[in-house]
Amino acid sequence: MEAKLALCWAPEQIAGWLRRQFPSDVSVQVSHEAIYLSLFDPRRRQAIDRSLTQRLRTARPMRSPKVARRPTGRDVIRGMVSISARPAEVEDRKIPGHWEGDLVMGTRPSAVATLVERTSRYTAIVALPDNIKAEQVTPHLIRSLLGIPPQSRRTLTRDRGREMAEHQAITAETGMPIYLCKPRSPWPRGTNENTNRLLRQHLPKGADLRTFSQAELDAIAYELNQDP
Repeated sequence: MEAKLALCWAPEQIAGWLRRQFPSDVSVQVSHEAIYLSLFDPRRRQAIDRSLTQRLRTARPMRSPKVARRPTGRDVIRGMVSISARPAEVEDRKIPGHWEGDLVMGTRPSAVATLVERTSRYTAIVALPDNIKAEQVTPHLIRSLLGIPPQSRRTLTRDRGREMAEHQAITAETGMPIYLCKPRSPWPRGTNENTNRLLRQHLPKGADLRTFSQAELDAIAYELNQDP
């Protein structure tokens, strides 16, 4: 191993070379992290032999051992219903009452929520004067959704942002099933994404969107809804 380090091989390269040279001898194989641990004192995080660590591409004198991250559950939205379970009637846009929703961000942590009806493209903008945590977003979304006639509250499609952690409470209050998209998949909410881009004329990224009153946001939505 020292001979390979002297040739400026990276520990990842050495570990791969050992696996190829001795595919059936696990006693010889070693992970690249084990090689790093043999070079740096894990307690002091300092190099044991600088003549070897200087051969590494970074030549760094200190290194923290890499520890696999364990899931904490913080980003898990409990009880979510995937968009794959959404009724087929949502796709063709023939029946009104199916909505898409998202956040439009300003200077963090300011934001407003948007709601767009898929058939008519009717848009509502919801003020979020507090913050974007679930417990702060939920009551404002409920208030806005309850302003929609019950027959027009069929479904809501959202992304999996943590602000939707209380989606079950929203459904309980409004009777509106909520379907969550797959991560990094905005296209099932294409109407909403396009609307958010149009709103940037009024809601720039560098603005503190908490300063917009609900009346001001209603006026912006009214102007957008008058567009042909």
